[in-house]
Amino acid sequence: MVNILIADDHPLFREAMSEVLRGCLPDCQVQQTEGVAQTLAFFEDHDDIDLILLDLNMPGCGGLNTLLELRNLTPATPIVIISAETNRQIILQTMTYGAVGFISKSASRQEIHHALDQILAGNVYLPAEIIRAPQDALAPVHRQQDQQISADMLYRLTRKQLLVLKAMAQGTPNKLIASELNISETTVKSHVSAILKKLGVNNRTQAVVGLTHIDFDQFLKR
Repeated sequence: MVNILIADDHPLFREAMSEVLRGCLPDCQVQQTEGVAQTLAFFEDHDDIDLILLDLNMPGCGGLNTLLELRNLTPATPIVIISAETNRQIILQTMTYGAVGFISKSASRQEIHHALDQILAGNVYLPAEIIRAPQDALAPVHRQQDQQISADMLYRLTRKQLLVLKAMAQGTPNKLIASELNISETTVKSHVSAILKKLGVNNRTQAVVGLTHIDFDQFLKR
């Protein structure tokens, strides 16, 4: 089961999005919050959220500040911006601030389904019009994601953290990682947080970029 939080101040949109989510992911559990304060407070009592769908323009000083606060509060949880924003630079900026995807509120059900498939597989998702943008417009995103993970950084990780990172690099969700390693999902999230800190990155997408050719067995032999 995938646990998803929709943080948006419009009840009709939350209900419509919930319906779309249940159509795409029949076994998902959907939670809702309607303002910045409520969204931040939500995580005081919940550590089981697998994905956050965040509106940039909620009441209570929203925008990129809320994205940053959530990133600091729950660094292992992927955050997807879902917004009517059309400014390309703002969309790109959300990615540099740690979001793993951007879904337009005007997107079709099929587009949303495709975006969720990509994101839950551990990939970054951007709308097609952003992907087709000139290379210089995309540079801020590429610069952040091209940060190299050195062998020295990997040697800082414990054996269990390496196993978790290896699974992350393969796009394995937290629930399955927990099952494969015979540990709790809460423990997986703790390992992910420690991995992000040791690697000096903001989210799991940045952590796994460039790891596809890493021989994890080499590091696991020690």
